[in-house]
Amino acid sequence: MSSTDGVSLRALLESGRLVRAVGAHNALGALLVEEAGLDAVWASSFEISAARCLPDAGLLTMTDYLQVAAQMQESCSIPVVADVDTGFGGPMNVAHMVRQYEREGITAVCIEDKVFPKMNSFVATDHTLVATKDFCHKVEVAKSVQRTSRFCVIARTEALIDGREVAEALDRCTRYAEAGADAVLVHSKSTSNEPILRFLAGWGGQVPVVIVPTTYPDWNAVDAHGAGVSMIIYANQSLRAAIRSVRETLRTIRDEGTSVAVEGRIAPISEIFELQRLDRWLAVER
Repeated sequence: MSSTDGVSLRALLESGRLVRAVGAHNALGALLVEEAGLDAVWASSFEISAARCLPDAGLLTMTDYLQVAAQMQESCSIPVVADVDTGFGGPMNVAHMVRQYEREGITAVCIEDKVFPKMNSFVATDHTLVATKDFCHKVEVAKSVQRTSRFCVIARTEALIDGREVAEALDRCTRYAEAGADAVLVHSKSTSNEPILRFLAGWGGQVPVVIVPTTYPDWNAVDAHGAGVSMIIYANQSLRAAIRSVRETLRTIRDEGTSVAVEGRIAPISEIFELQRLDRWLAVER
């Protein structure tokens, strides 16, 4: 189901309740996020790249990411939030990206303020940011070409990832909101939520704040919402869980010489049929 048929991220953010999104890298993962009762799917560039056995370093094209995001949105009725890295280039690339994603029914994209090509935020390397004014221009371009009011642009700052002060993160996000961003994402690799709390204490509330608590997972969602967070993205937990589970299952089969030992902890075929909506397809044949 296209998001044009369901609720948009904008509507969720405007509701005032906490929005919880979870990362996925394919349509099945997106459907599982919806099935679990979460609010949105994060079309993670990290997960999508990993599914191709590639690093999250700008190696895939816009078309690669768009195809997956569109398949996700087709599979579920909750909004897919597309992680579009730096927007795949300069302002012209951003304009093209917004038009293409919106045409596929995606109602939200998240653009980050690194130089192109980017490197994943948790890789121990330099993370160079573009000038604030240049990123503001990208935001302005993105907003100027969208076709519907439902479409959201989340402006993500990597200032804290790059080791800069909270004050710069605040300044950048304020400028991004003034440029038209519908929400701001402040990313951190600290093992404490303290930098985010300091950001929230200084935030003027112009637009909603989004966080990704990968390295500070003990911050309860209710407490985060009370501190001023509007949306939490659990960006990569699904992939990490799948890798661990599949590895354990495959090792057991290898060691036991039979699959009987794993049958009790893996999904029965009938569950796969349900996720495939097989009954609907069979009804077409009748």
